[in-house]
Amino acid sequence: MAPFLAYEDKGPASPRQPLVPLVLVHGHPFDRTMWAPQLGTFSTARRVIAPDLRGYGASPTAPALTDFSQFARDIEALLDELGVHSFVLAGLSMGGQIAMDCYRLFPGRVRGLVLADTFPAAETPEGVRTRDAMADRLLREGMRGYADEVLERMVAPYAPAEVKAHVHRMMTATSPEGAAAALRARARRPDYAALLTRVSVPALVVVGADDTYTPVSDARAMHTALPDSALHVIDGTAHMPNLERPEEFDKALGEFLARVDARPGDTGRPQPSTAPSRL
Repeated sequence: MAPFLAYEDKGPASPRQPLVPLVLVHGHPFDRTMWAPQLGTFSTARRVIAPDLRGYGASPTAPALTDFSQFARDIEALLDELGVHSFVLAGLSMGGQIAMDCYRLFPGRVRGLVLADTFPAAETPEGVRTRDAMADRLLREGMRGYADEVLERMVAPYAPAEVKAHVHRMMTATSPEGAAAALRARARRPDYAALLTRVSVPALVVVGADDTYTPVSDARAMHTALPDSALHVIDGTAHMPNLERPEEFDKALGEFLARVDARPGDTGRPQPSTAPSRL
């Protein structure tokens, strides 16, 4: 059971032809509202589910995350609770790594994989120290100083003001305790590079052309490793192209979803709920 997860669960009340549900996994240190454009675009025709990860958004920080795979198990439990057996899974940044962990743990349920502005490699020893030090800092100082520092790397300096405000608001609203726990667990995540070579479903790799956290070279390497993937580089964006240029992001995602829908397989029934977001 996953009673501690807040989430959005949107979709048409009576779809004419059930389509594969879409599950959206946010990054750090954000919440499910980072997917607002995609929830609006895709829930008109299919069920779209976007949870707040443990320790983020409206989901409680307790019980605290201690192992990175707990994120994947939380998502699995939520989808069991919602009666969704199979789905397209999309994640951005840390959310992409969580999506890879979901595929590692329950690949038979994933109909398609979307990896946006992320990378598969395990953390280096220096990276572990850096993430642990940041966790200590967030617990000591809170989120605002960090949010001010990284805002114009999360989104491009030339991003619209309303997008910057949304991203900054998500970061400053995040619980320092939840963010710190996730940083420590993420620092000790497994390496997913070999896993990508065994992915048996279609994949879409998306990246902002000006992303300095996960550069285009990382996206190209994932595209090469995945047996069946498409690569889409979005110009004029940094680490969050789904918010910076949602029309282009949604066009690439929509084309990918249409491809997955056309393949035979489970549509993930029972089909959509009109339930409001809940805790």
